[in-house]
Amino acid sequence: MKELLINDVTVRDGNQSLLATRMEMSDILALLTKLDKVGFHALEVWGGATFDSAFRFLKSNAWDNLRAIKKACPNTPLSMLLRGQNLVGYRHYDNDTLERFIKLAVENGMNIIRCFDALNDPNNVKYAFKFIKKYGAEVQAAIAYTVSPVHNNDYYAKLVKTYIDMGADSICIKDMAGILTPKNAYELISTLRKVTDLPLDLHTHATANTSSLVMEQAMLAGVDIVDGCISPFSGGTAHLADETITEIAKLTDRKVNLNLSALSDAYELADKLADKYIKKGDYRTRALIPNPKILTYQVPGGMLTNLISQLEQQNAADRLQEVLQEVPNVRKDLGYPPLVTPLSQMVGTQAVLNVLLGERYKISPKEIKDYCQGFYGQAPSSLNEEVKTKILSGVKPATPTKIEEIPTAFDDAEADLKAKLGREVTEEEVVSYIVFPKQVLAYLHGTAETSQVKANQDVKASEANKVTSFNLYLPEGSDRT
Repeated sequence: MKELLINDVTVRDGNQSLLATRMEMSDILALLTKLDKVGFHALEVWGGATFDSAFRFLKSNAWDNLRAIKKACPNTPLSMLLRGQNLVGYRHYDNDTLERFIKLAVENGMNIIRCFDALNDPNNVKYAFKFIKKYGAEVQAAIAYTVSPVHNNDYYAKLVKTYIDMGADSICIKDMAGILTPKNAYELISTLRKVTDLPLDLHTHATANTSSLVMEQAMLAGVDIVDGCISPFSGGTAHLADETITEIAKLTDRKVNLNLSALSDAYELADKLADKYIKKGDYRTRALIPNPKILTYQVPGGMLTNLISQLEQQNAADRLQEVLQEVPNVRKDLGYPPLVTPLSQMVGTQAVLNVLLGERYKISPKEIKDYCQGFYGQAPSSLNEEVKTKILSGVKPATPTKIEEIPTAFDDAEADLKAKLGREVTEEEVVSYIVFPKQVLAYLHGTAETSQVKANQDVKASEANKVTSFNLYLPEGSDRT
């Protein structure tokens, strides 16, 4: 009987998918103290939007949070999500900043770094792999799973071979939108098993309400590790429940070595916390409603939750289906990028603008314009040239800087931050400032940034009444879905 390992992702991806990353650190620590006793393969606790949200919304230092999490979890390896050359931000950073960030993450307790690129462009993760290995953490190379005319099992097998050559220690199938069907799960894992003996980890969301069958087929195909959430924070745009996974394993003759008594204790606390966030309005029941149409829209859990929030802010919640129908059209126009951060937010924002403004590509965020010029890497397929021309109308042509030639930012950022704070600064503060300057400076000044940036400052007043602000976590000058 082959053992099945489980990663718990409650406080990172479950939190991000259902609560828009608003779970308070005191609650995270209390819950992790319980989860640490269960015997999970790893606990995903950091990275993704949690870094930004700590400074921006929760008025806490992301590095202090990591140290506190490590102290609360003496028994279980910690895992994080890293966007390759984008770190936890939304653009390419220089290699010195990348190396410093990874070094600090490992020094502060990170054991497994799940590293991916939104476009599955190996060039965008090669240096991250190098630095993760240099500082002794596990490189979990993640393929951003999507379906399109150019994405198939042969494509993913070739990508995995490339990542193995680059030093991957394990492979994650990152199905961020929950679009992996049971049949495809079996076939994909069977295909990857032919090209690698490395541990295979399946990460999928429950959005389409098929994840139980997906997990069953994945286990039958020989997956080694699967991701889940404690049940009160599972389902919907999040993940299958840990408790459900253990039952599915019994059906597939897979052994799960978890302390079920400790898992029950974690459930009791999580159940109380769920009530708390439901009452606060942070836990939206709408995000729990199954949406099988996601198999067409391919919208990831965190993106869907934030799309709902965004449209509510515009008094346009009734237009969600229109936006979801527009998402695959935008994706096709842009060369079928996988819908994962930051591309999911960018495509989602463009879809919202197309719907609410009544004209497709009347306005495009700066990030979409940068994408069309190649600043995010190689698109999987050709862009719609007519759409590209409209998006880049009036934009001065520019060529992306090679990663190796991106100027080192640390010294200038350190001097700037010292001047603004009037004191010496730490390496952690400088690295954080490079990635999120406004949010980190506001935090270090003892204030939280609460203002939101308009999707485009040139929107006319009449249009601004229709599209006011977007809750995005993207680079300076834009927002995030």
